[in-house]
Amino acid sequence: MTHTEKHSLPPLLKLALEMGPLVLFFLTNAYGERLFDLASSSRLFVATGVFMVAVLVSLGVTYSLVGKLPIMPLVSAVVVLVFGGLTLILHDELFIKLKPTIVNSLFGTILIWAAATGRNLLKVVLDSVFSITDEGWRQLTWRWAFFFFLLAGLNEVVWRTQTTDFWVAFKVWGIMPLTMIFALAQMPLIMRHEAPEGGEDAI
Repeated sequence: MTHTEKHSLPPLLKLALEMGPLVLFFLTNAYGERLFDLASSSRLFVATGVFMVAVLVSLGVTYSLVGKLPIMPLVSAVVVLVFGGLTLILHDELFIKLKPTIVNSLFGTILIWAAATGRNLLKVVLDSVFSITDEGWRQLTWRWAFFFFLLAGLNEVVWRTQTTDFWVAFKVWGIMPLTMIFALAQMPLIMRHEAPEGGEDAI
């Protein structure tokens, strides 16, 4: 297979690469004391370091298999590295807790701008393989924009009102399932606005 022939990952592998760093983050924080003899106060910081390394490995594997870096994981990785680095350098867990808020607010803002200006950026941001009409893209863009802001708000509520362990668990086992459920719930809209054969809209 040549470099230009690499297009997409199998769904299960793509899910594993997206979830893998989060699962390692959760496991290191949850079981670090038992498995690695970590002090309770250092678990989140070690988990953050593991998360940062795992994100880089995930990006590297994705690029080696696909030949490109999808926009959404790339932007998320940059924010992880910046805020994870601040967390470790300043020894303040606030920064890693703010990361989901920043990422989701950023994507929500970009999509609102795209919807307001008639651009189909959702195909790039979500690495979409669907071909739907302009009206379908417009509706889908607005829905995803509001959903990203919902996730940002949920993150703020959880980290400000719950324990760090609960926030880590919610980040892994709450946000991802919610995102998958929301994505599946958009299938009727996508099917309703499917573009005619060969009539894919331009970005």
